[in-house]
Amino acid sequence: MKNKILLLFALLLFCSHDMYLKPDNYFLEPDAQAAIELFNGTFEKSENVIARNRMADVSLVGNGRRIAVDSTQWSERDSITILRFKTGQAGTWVAGVSTFSRTIEMTAEDFNGYLEHDGVLDMLEWRRANNTLGQNAAEEYSKHVKTIFQVGDQTSDDWKTPLGYPIEFVPLQNPYDLHPGHSLEVQLLWQGKPLANQLVYAGPPTGVHSHEPGTGHSHEASSDHKHEHEADHTHGETGEHSHEQESDHTHGETGEHSHEQESDHTHGEEGMHSHQQESGHTHKTARAEEFPQGGSAEQGHSHPLVKSLRTDADGLIKVDLTAEGVWYLRTIYLTPSEKPGLTHESNWATLTFAIGEGHSHSHDGDTHSHGEDGGIPSYFYWIGSLVLLIVLFFWFKRKD
Repeated sequence: MKNKILLLFALLLFCSHDMYLKPDNYFLEPDAQAAIELFNGTFEKSENVIARNRMADVSLVGNGRRIAVDSTQWSERDSITILRFKTGQAGTWVAGVSTFSRTIEMTAEDFNGYLEHDGVLDMLEWRRANNTLGQNAAEEYSKHVKTIFQVGDQTSDDWKTPLGYPIEFVPLQNPYDLHPGHSLEVQLLWQGKPLANQLVYAGPPTGVHSHEPGTGHSHEASSDHKHEHEADHTHGETGEHSHEQESDHTHGETGEHSHEQESDHTHGEEGMHSHQQESGHTHKTARAEEFPQGGSAEQGHSHPLVKSLRTDADGLIKVDLTAEGVWYLRTIYLTPSEKPGLTHESNWATLTFAIGEGHSHSHDGDTHSHGEDGGIPSYFYWIGSLVLLIVLFFWFKRKD
């Protein structure tokens, strides 16, 4: 009973360590200073900063060219890693971060719990079907994240540039040519080729200008942030063990799991799905269902706004854009490994972008303006208020 209570507490406390790139603002001015925050934790909260030597690639794509980002452009605030840069000319830009791989070892119980809690249900079903639920696991993992943001009022074709990451989302339309009521088609690539029958989550839209609560919109480096070497995750039942560079998983019931550099793969309320191609299961393709984050409908979780989709034969999903705000896509591709000493390999991918809010554009001849759609310009209210004040002034003066 005590172990079950501790497990429940751990699941509530430690959220899935997905990684997201989140611009300070998704609509930026040309030739202006800007910042992109790298969250390692959930979409809403970063648990720790990311070491520079953990990053295999950091790129900005805009105005028809790809720019390698220097490590000196990064800083830290609390648990958030921040990229500062200067925008160029108007256009639709892309930023990406790809990490080196790390390895984690898990008991069979912990691995099965991770698969269930993060919703890696294809692999869990495969293990059940092949009577391997009792086998321990050694997993190699890496993360590959992208964001698309708009600079100025003129769009460009940079949004569709593949970055060559092992796994990545590439949209087939410019998100900044769309507005609520449209759908966005996105292709998921694995090693540059379409990844079929893969589970993907589309996160519900949030405010376009997104910050951690109480941060005051400050982006200065802080001396009291949580570094990646701090052990802040649970894993297993007893004792502790350490791994090189980072703590990337959370599982189990009571014992602590600590790593040297960073914690970036845990399992909690924002779990993810992946697909194991040999599972032999059949699924509907490219259709959205009301699944919880990181689990099936039978698991008792309730996150009805997160859509679960599965790519079709061409690696495509269609995201129905129901509202303005910031959207995200996320997935984990987990497969058996043939590398010595490993049982599995996983590659994580996320994509963030914004719909609407402060940008005028047209799509298929439909002019769509955000901010004052169909309303009266604000300067009419100011003029009207001034006229009213003048009339009242002379009225009362006349009565006196």
